[in-house]
Amino acid sequence: MRTGRARTRGELQNYTGLSRSTITQRIDVLRAGGYLRAGGVEESTGGRPAELLEFDTAHGVVLVADLGANHARAAVVDLSGRVLTEEHEPIKIGTGPEAVLSWVDAALRRVLAATGWDAGQVRGIAVGVPGPVEFDAGMVTQPPLMPGWDGYPIAERLRRGWQRPVYVDNDANLMALGEQAVHYPDCPALVLVKVATGISAGVVIDGRVYRGIDGGAGDIGHIRLYEHREARCECGLYGCLAAVASGLALAQRLTASGTRTSSGAELVERIRSGHAEAVHLARTAGKLVGEVLSTVVCMVNPAVLVIAGDLADIHFVTGVREVLYQCALPRSTRHLEVSASRLGAQSVVVGGYAMVVDQVYAPDAVDAELARLMPAGVPVSC
Repeated sequence: MRTGRARTRGELQNYTGLSRSTITQRIDVLRAGGYLRAGGVEESTGGRPAELLEFDTAHGVVLVADLGANHARAAVVDLSGRVLTEEHEPIKIGTGPEAVLSWVDAALRRVLAATGWDAGQVRGIAVGVPGPVEFDAGMVTQPPLMPGWDGYPIAERLRRGWQRPVYVDNDANLMALGEQAVHYPDCPALVLVKVATGISAGVVIDGRVYRGIDGGAGDIGHIRLYEHREARCECGLYGCLAAVASGLALAQRLTASGTRTSSGAELVERIRSGHAEAVHLARTAGKLVGEVLSTVVCMVNPAVLVIAGDLADIHFVTGVREVLYQCALPRSTRHLEVSASRLGAQSVVVGGYAMVVDQVYAPDAVDAELARLMPAGVPVSC
């Protein structure tokens, strides 16, 4: 019902194969729990018009915290996917978990209060971070851009204060999920590469994020480039892609050439103003990323490759395309769409919302919540 694949009891019977009495029982419980509501009636074709049912978007809201290397964003999203309000602040992730999460907690409470919803109506909280995440544990592991965060229990820290489900994921994963959910819902395989202070990728297969065994999937920023083995990376190793093609690396290189550039955001300003050296660096970085992505494309064979992050401008994307189509097998790219992010700065928020909804409204989660809400003895699952 939430996805719109079924709208009536009859359609549910056809879709699930369950009996009408079982369907009716389940719908009654879901309506009592606030999950479904009446949405009118079907246009009559001569008989009694069927009642239309729909997911009740007034069931609550989702909170999302988007934490980047140099920024933080807090947002409230309703269950139709609409961002109601948000707040952002130039906070450095390197100041540590206590300072950053204290801001997150306070900011989420401010934006929630501004919408008129209360904490009891929050269905879940998503947190996106610029580092590898052990999803089930809700913590980052050995994050190069997040000193002091290794093993910190992010989800547990927020869960204690809110008493709501909290899910933590890598920001590139959430960006990929957001792009897929909004713009490519039928895409069976999508890869998003985020190029900002660091470089990472998110992979969505059949609508689900692929995280690997412990959250390390998509960490392409630390693929080693033999030709650049002298470049030291933030992770402590040498020759990583991020050490030569990330926003931080390019800003440092531009500064070394005589144009002081303190951040990836400032680098982007120079690129957009037509600064020749900045444009050249962006195009060259795009080629390096395109070389790595040619391997990714051959392995995953995605239908869509999205370029996102601060550097996702025309010069960088042109560099990616130029090398990607040269190096990858023609068979791997013949049906490939390469595009810049269409959600932009909202992609983590949208992806965080999609992640929470998928988790909170999964069948087992709904059964558990209905069992808590319904009187003893009332069957809640089928």
